[in-house]
Amino acid sequence: MNSVENLVRPNIRALTPYSCARNEFEGEAKAFLDANESPFDNGINRYPDPLQREVKQKISKIKGVAAENIMLGNGSDEPIDLIYRIFCEPQRDNVVAIEPTYGMYKVCADINDVEYRPVLLNADYSLDAERVMQAADDKTKVIWLCSPNNPTGNLLQRSEIEKILDKFNGLVVVDEAYIDFAATESWTKKLANYPRLIVLQTFSKAWASAALRCGMAFASKEIIELFNKVKYPYNVNVLTQQKILQILDSEAEKEQSVAEILNERRRMIEELKRLKNVEQIFNSDANFLLVKVADANKIYQSLAAKGVITRNRNNVKLCAGCLRITVGLKQENELLISELREL
Repeated sequence: MNSVENLVRPNIRALTPYSCARNEFEGEAKAFLDANESPFDNGINRYPDPLQREVKQKISKIKGVAAENIMLGNGSDEPIDLIYRIFCEPQRDNVVAIEPTYGMYKVCADINDVEYRPVLLNADYSLDAERVMQAADDKTKVIWLCSPNNPTGNLLQRSEIEKILDKFNGLVVVDEAYIDFAATESWTKKLANYPRLIVLQTFSKAWASAALRCGMAFASKEIIELFNKVKYPYNVNVLTQQKILQILDSEAEKEQSVAEILNERRRMIEELKRLKNVEQIFNSDANFLLVKVADANKIYQSLAAKGVITRNRNNVKLCAGCLRITVGLKQENELLISELREL
């Protein structure tokens, strides 16, 4: 089995990271004269904590993961990009991902000039671990697994993910952006068992904070230290850190919102089943539904003309004829159903 160190690009292994002023001193001081900031206190004149220590401590208590195993990024897209920059040698290494799935894995691969190898899910959107492993070779550094998956909405089978974790010599990333809507345990509970596992989560969905752009990566201390070595020094601004601290005090409200969304999801499924232009509603463990309709392009355009915006996934592999529909407020969902009924 490869160690994490052996997977790191040589130039990153040899990198001397930038040392910012707020990394070199922690604690209280009578005068901060080290970072060339403005001395006029307006709440945002000082650089933020580059390692977001207070935020991580609070997340640690909620998630049951040690603070040293947490990295915060500018959305989940930052740790996704960092994984390529730390572990994948351009024009030499490759990654494997399921298809269909979240599009940024491929975009980041293309940006970093890393070969991207998509492996189709089964027709029912289930995962075939053996087929995924067959696509990998000795230059494969990462396998990307989104669970619950986007745009299909379903959880990938734990047994198949375990097969990959047990057999693959590189990193396995399980993106859990929608985990709060699924009736399953997070893969963060298995970090101690799998030192090359990285779990991604976000504040954008269940925590209702997409505008803050704050994502979470959970991994071994060794991997988190590599993230901190390569990331830009002040990647999460002070306003975001302050707001996240407030949001984390509202866990009960978050759980209530999730419960309301799940109730609406169930109600939407029943309403959609009654519509003549709905052909299939796929199982969802997320806050959205993948729905096969009679004419996806036409229905998408008709809904948009009425001000009801869905996501047309008709051109995505295995999703022909499908719209991805987010579960909204009750009145938004009723408007969608009403407009679909008229088409």
